[in-house]
Amino acid sequence: MVEVEVVKYTRGVLEVRVRGEGHTLLNLLVDELNRMEGVAAAYRVEHPLLGVATLIVRASGGVDALEALREAERRVRERLEEFKAQVKGQLR
Repeated sequence: MVEVEVVKYTRGVLEVRVRGEGHTLLNLLVDELNRMEGVAAAYRVEHPLLGVATLIVRASGGVDALEALREAERRVRERLEEFKAQVKGQLR
């Protein structure tokens, strides 16, 4: 089960602690976030055995960090649906 805790939030900075998730989800989100204009994102895993990671999103130029994360989440879902459809198409 994934637990999310907002550590810091301002329009320009969002820091979120994520328990129960590691590189898999965070790598996808950071990749999408870094494709966006005015957004820089990274994450760090505190210790592999603890299962705690911190996602940091920095936004500028009128971009809201939380809205950027929401958009990245939407884009990741879209990419996964496209992947799923392609796999299904190959298996028919």
